Amino acid sequence: MKNEKSIVAVEGLPFILPLFVLTIVCAAFKLIWVTAILAALLVFVTAFFRNPQRKTPGDPKAVVSPADGRVIEIKEMDEHDFLGARCIRICVFMNVFNVHVNRNPIGGTVKAIRYFPGKFLVASLDKASELNERNAVLIEGTGGVKVLVVQIAGLVARRIVSYLSTGDSVRKGDRFGLIRFGSRLDLYLPLKTEVKVKVGDKVKAGETIMGVLS
Repeated sequence: MKNEKSIVAVEGLPFILPLFVLTIVCAAFKLIWVTAILAALLVFVTAFFRNPQRKTPGDPKAVVSPADGRVIEIKEMDEHDFLGARCIRICVFMNVFNVHVNRNPIGGTVKAIRYFPGKFLVASLDKASELNERNAVLIEGTGGVKVLVVQIAGLVARRIVSYLSTGDSVRKGDRFGLIRFGSRLDLYLPLKTEVKVKVGDKVKAGETIMGVLS
């Protein structure tokens, strides 16, 4: 899987490498303040695209967080586009300081992927789930259980990246994409899922158990 071993997501290299070169050049010409600013920006951008290893829980019924961030909403709702059923939606908001590499919430087969063009509203707004640019991935796990994960662009985010294709076999906790510079992920779970998080909780992609399937 792409990015599986790298400590920095490869999508960050077009930003990191030019900043690195500019920092070296400015340092060579002894442009102290410019060098300091570029060095700080280089550290920030490199940290943004960091790609840490994670230890995924072994429980086959556990659904893990697809993103680092904070839980901003948990509610029951009807999902018509993919699940055609009432379900539980858990929203995770990522600020610019969170790891932005996204991970599969369950293992299984990718049954559908759909990209929705849209706006770039503040990702924490409820209407961002329907109006913002987003990419939805439907995964079918053991026993036919289906989980939907949606990458949603935010106010600053301008690029959603997904490594997956329909029909792919995926492992829980593996990296499947990222969103550049702040955004949100929505996780749709079967209605009978035992939710293990609450609003306000900080979660880690691939590690934090969001719920346990029935």
